[in-house]
Amino acid sequence: MSSRIVAENAFPVNNTAPYFGLMELGDVTRRPHSGESLTLGQLLKHVGDVQKEASGDGSETPVHHTLQISDGGDGTDHRAVPFVLSFSNLTYSVKIPWKLNFSEIFSRRRNHHGAAAVAVEPTIGESTFTRSKILLNDISGETRDGEIMAVLGASGSGKSTLIDALANRIAKGKLKGTVALNGEALESRLLKVISAYVMQDDLLFPMLTVEETLTFAAEFRLPRTLSKSKKKARVQALIDQLGLRNAAKTIIGDEGHRGVSGGERRRVSIGIDIIHDPILLFLDEPTSGLDSTSAFMVVKVLQRIAQSGSIVIMSIHQPSYRILGLLDRMIFLSRGQTVYSGSPSQLPSFFAEFGHPIPETDNRTEFALDLIRDLEGSPGGTKTLVEFNKSWQSMKKSQHQTLHTTNRSPEQNGMSLKEAISASISRGKLVSGATNTKTNPSSMVPAFANPFWIEMGTLSKRSFLNSRRMPELFGMRLGTVMVTGFILATMFWQLDDSPKGVQERLGFFAFAMSTTYYTTADALPVFLQERYIFMRETAYNAYRRSSYLVSHALVALPALVFLSLAFAAITFWAVGLDGGFLFYFLVILASFWAGNSFVTFLSGVVPHVMLGYTIVVAILAYFLLFSGFFINRDRIPSYWIWFHYMSLVKYPYEAVLQNEFGDPIKCFVKGVQIFDNTPLKAVPNALKLKLLESMSNTLGMRITSSTCLTTGSDVLQQNGVTQLGKWNCLWVTVAWGFFFRILFYLCLLVGSKNKRK
Repeated sequence: MSSRIVAENAFPVNNTAPYFGLMELGDVTRRPHSGESLTLGQLLKHVGDVQKEASGDGSETPVHHTLQISDGGDGTDHRAVPFVLSFSNLTYSVKIPWKLNFSEIFSRRRNHHGAAAVAVEPTIGESTFTRSKILLNDISGETRDGEIMAVLGASGSGKSTLIDALANRIAKGKLKGTVALNGEALESRLLKVISAYVMQDDLLFPMLTVEETLTFAAEFRLPRTLSKSKKKARVQALIDQLGLRNAAKTIIGDEGHRGVSGGERRRVSIGIDIIHDPILLFLDEPTSGLDSTSAFMVVKVLQRIAQSGSIVIMSIHQPSYRILGLLDRMIFLSRGQTVYSGSPSQLPSFFAEFGHPIPETDNRTEFALDLIRDLEGSPGGTKTLVEFNKSWQSMKKSQHQTLHTTNRSPEQNGMSLKEAISASISRGKLVSGATNTKTNPSSMVPAFANPFWIEMGTLSKRSFLNSRRMPELFGMRLGTVMVTGFILATMFWQLDDSPKGVQERLGFFAFAMSTTYYTTADALPVFLQERYIFMRETAYNAYRRSSYLVSHALVALPALVFLSLAFAAITFWAVGLDGGFLFYFLVILASFWAGNSFVTFLSGVVPHVMLGYTIVVAILAYFLLFSGFFINRDRIPSYWIWFHYMSLVKYPYEAVLQNEFGDPIKCFVKGVQIFDNTPLKAVPNALKLKLLESMSNTLGMRITSSTCLTTGSDVLQQNGVTQLGKWNCLWVTVAWGFFFRILFYLCLLVGSKNKRK
């Protein structure tokens, strides 16, 4: 059998010619006469060669195209189905707490004593004596490319659970049954590359425009071998396909910034996940919260996506009559069980045979959902409808098999998975895999479209752009730091070198170092706001988690440098500090870095902002308590000494103390100043001199009013700052920042799998 693969632009840009004309690939897809079959690697190599010849550029991969396979002869289109997604016997249950209320206890006691009791049949999957609840119960079905399959049912029927099961969003080992593409089990790695999942909530950066949002999605999902002009053309074509041309330059918006409408936001959410033209597209309630017109436009877009060669599976609560006409397959669920599976056109005959014909004036889906709801409230539940559906499906399956055997030859039964993916690559769907010659379907396309540094640069650029359009956030941070620095500068204005001045310097350093940590608490909501965007993008390999980690740190650094410089400049000369200004600035910067990393790590652990702020304030207070300012290290109880070494405030505090009191020649207590911190301070100066003479005679050394009694080294010794040098304290502070970044990375790995347990 020889086939013609016609490539044409699936998303045409206005007044723009297609990138490629017709391509004859009959020699690629034709089977050898010797009975041997081409390996996937050989097939991909031939496809890549033909694409290079057609494009005239061997360094770039062509953009999105539509695949058409047709047979000649009788003039009838017997198009082999490239992709068939089938699922069988899907069962999923969760553990629930065993709750026993007083009514159940009372009922059991009455039954035990022989009293009459009304038997209540337990809900499917639930039992008074078990702790598990079945959310999916033996669900089977199939769909293929070019079709939209809708999952319907009342709230709690299992719609979203089924979508998650098909999209591999249920933890391994929890889901029973099989999900296969073209008869081959879908591996997690392959599924991430060829599929996309659109969540019910629109998770977008509010200050980016529609065009910028789709452009960044293209940078993530399309390979760097594709030129910028072709990526831009892909974005513009997608904007036209989604009907977003008038809103292309409008920001997404949020509660505080006016942006696009709800329907446009939903279409943008779909657009960022189909920018690379996935084979499988899963959507959870894409029409939720939209008016009928917007909902119809969204499903119309999904129909065009399906017709371009994708499988579209979505959950929907109650479609309108117009939306119903766009659907190809439907599955009605009731408490985790299938009560109908088939095309919308078969609904009337199905319910007519069941004994509940649909009135001509009623909406089919509304009638079906109302009937299912009524049956759920009856004593027998939907058991009769479930059993009828099974027998009806068996009858339809036998009729289909008879028709299939009669009318179709074995050569027309479809493609293997590697053949289908190869043909998909040939039309530009999976452009990132066109140069890969591996024969394993799960290895034929790379896990990520771009290398690490490209992802890191794109993420940094997006974060800078989004932050630049909200300058009030950085302005508030800078204002807080400057006000704090101004208050400290005026409170501790030009401290002297007296014993009192030493105590005041110690207090200034302790408060200043702890303040730098408190002012970094604003980093807490940053990741909390981006958490679900990050989970959505990394769940299907838009970029690496390590790329996000590095870009997150790089984006934070410029602001930390500016804040540190502002705080150091305001306080250093105003307070009259000694030591080097550069080291003082570096210690503050290291403190900001460590505090920002610590708060970022907490944002990966704590799910709520208010809870996070409570934890941050409490832990930072403990760090200050054990820093060595309130109580010296040698006075801390042995069972708490470990917390002293874990204190983030300890190391920068000791570093600035050594920077201030590191000069062994400078004197801080002379002669009669030795009495300043004692009750003898009020004694006349003449008497103090006599006391010094008496002390000199007793000690055997001359002590005068100019004799230095306490140097900077003595101050450090008195405060227990003796173990680490100032540069070592600085490096330890910096190391704490990297340590918490590593912990944050582990949180990204463990806490962002976004799968049901």
